[in-house]
Amino acid sequence: MDTVWLLIVLAGLMVVLFDFTNGFHDASNMVASVIASRAMTPLQSVLIVGGFTFLGPVLGGTAVANTIGKFVTLDELPDTLSLVVVLCGLFAATAWNFITWWRGIPSSSSHALVGGLCGVVVVSAGPDQVVWGLEALTRGEFTGVTKVLLALILSPLMGFWLGFVLQRVMLLLLRSASPLVNRELRGAQWLTTAGLAFSHGANDAQKSMGILTLCLLLSGQIDTFEVPLWVIMLCASAITLGTVLGGWKIVRTLAFAIYKIRPLHALNSQLTSAGVVFLASLVGAPVSTTHVVSSSIMGIGASERPRAVRWTKAREIALTWLITIPGAAVLAMLCYGLVSLFGLGQ
Repeated sequence: MDTVWLLIVLAGLMVVLFDFTNGFHDASNMVASVIASRAMTPLQSVLIVGGFTFLGPVLGGTAVANTIGKFVTLDELPDTLSLVVVLCGLFAATAWNFITWWRGIPSSSSHALVGGLCGVVVVSAGPDQVVWGLEALTRGEFTGVTKVLLALILSPLMGFWLGFVLQRVMLLLLRSASPLVNRELRGAQWLTTAGLAFSHGANDAQKSMGILTLCLLLSGQIDTFEVPLWVIMLCASAITLGTVLGGWKIVRTLAFAIYKIRPLHALNSQLTSAGVVFLASLVGAPVSTTHVVSSSIMGIGASERPRAVRWTKAREIALTWLITIPGAAVLAMLCYGLVSLFGLGQ
């Protein structure tokens, strides 16, 4: 097996591992509220979330994959070097997922991937090989890193305020309801949880699809950036497996450490998050399900009882959001420096 084929295989394995950690990390986003509100048992929630997470990338198109696969340009680099660069970025993002999972912090896999790839491309090929999108922005166009960052910044803000407004509206509509309404609210969560899982799969798995397709394009295995069916199925399977085996440490953070979740809160959070993430998938904007779910819970809590929101934990999560991109970038740079010592980053 020559070096290029070896790197393609390694890239495929690293994509699968990243996708697995993405699902493992983000499973808590989808099951935390449904478990906290006692709408489902852990087993029921995992089966529903796993099934619809798989359907998301299979039926959700490739708009996000196209965005992720085109915000760095490595065509001018030799095949071997370009694949090594992508591998270093993937390694950094995967390592960051493991670190934050171990600490029980709901960070963003999307931020980690963007930071890792941008960091390693800057040190290996130069900043000109990153499609920053600033010039296009002056023309009112959204592309490259600018599009990615705008999506990642605006989506939690949308999650917060939509959750805030939806909670107020639902409280108004249910102001005369008896406590028996909680049974209906729990039942409705079977639908909203499925919707959130579908939108999560449609957005998050596409990021890995885009990276693996980029590797195939850089190595000459395909001529144009079109996601092959086997790549879709591979990434759908990997993120689903990670979701089924999900990170229960982060469940405790989202379910109990931000705001005490009851059936209405859970339903509103799921509706808000599913809507924001699915809309982003339709326009090809990669977002963080972690950010959207966390911010929706904060918005719901702020709408009802601001003093009951554990803002200390919210600040901790926000700090993790801020350091994820530079942290993953540094990890990717260190990884590239290490492989360069063995002559692979030449």
